[in-house]
Amino acid sequence: MQLHVFGAATPTGEAFRHCAAVSEPSWSLYAYSRRSASHPADFHAPAAFRPAGEVGEPAIWISFGPIWLFAPFLDRLALESPEYLQSVLCVIACSSSSAITKRFAANRFDRELVVRLNTAEDQLLAACKRLKLTCRIFRPTLIYGREGPYVDRNLSRIIKLMRWLPLLPVPAQTGLRQPIHATQLALVALQSVRQFVSGGWNHQLSECIALGGDTELSYVAMLRSLQQALPDKDPARRCCLLSLPNRFYYAAAAPLLLQSPKAFEAVLRMSSNLSGFIPAHQLLNAEPQPFPVLPLI
Repeated sequence: MQLHVFGAATPTGEAFRHCAAVSEPSWSLYAYSRRSASHPADFHAPAAFRPAGEVGEPAIWISFGPIWLFAPFLDRLALESPEYLQSVLCVIACSSSSAITKRFAANRFDRELVVRLNTAEDQLLAACKRLKLTCRIFRPTLIYGREGPYVDRNLSRIIKLMRWLPLLPVPAQTGLRQPIHATQLALVALQSVRQFVSGGWNHQLSECIALGGDTELSYVAMLRSLQQALPDKDPARRCCLLSLPNRFYYAAAAPLLLQSPKAFEAVLRMSSNLSGFIPAHQLLNAEPQPFPVLPLI
């Protein structure tokens, strides 16, 4: 079996490579990224793409890159270079839970993101149906953590902010989050590959699966857990989280509305529940992992 991993230069892509090499050493794995010298793959230039591996050997394609780029990339290959896909049996791709959580956003940027995600998901599913390929799309929530040289762009930014600020104001009442570590997402994708290869894919699951970590916790509790998981001498542990009444907090943030409606709405979402997704451990048939899973940054 050949595994072709796109978006390999990401925390999840790197974690998938590592996990697959350890647990399934007999499988051939080819890792693609835009800047890779050995296996380049630029989603903007499908005509320049050349798949690695043995011609005719069964293959599974897994993408951790932006789905709004991967979907048209695959579609173009199917139309212009169908021979590249003749041995492909299955496609697994990552979208985002933003397709759900930002459906009713007030700012144009987030609304356009939802359209891009939904359009790409539909395009990918339609292409796979036309090619008679099995397809599964994961919509992960807040991805965090480090794997090898790669680190997330979500919680790592908050940690860096807490390292710089002696005091960080937060709303007194915040919504729930369900962050998922890059390794957890990689393991879920790898488990899907194993199940497909063994013929045990659960077809009762939707083609698009909203996926989260194993712990639901408030936004503030998430920040405190991050602090406690850092080394004792990390300056982020000394940042004081100052709890303010929600009305005062959002009144103070109101000037953001003029400067950046997107940033202002992100502040408002701190009080929204962005959780309730399928926990990773449920798909892995494993014990839940408490937040945070290490390494962080």
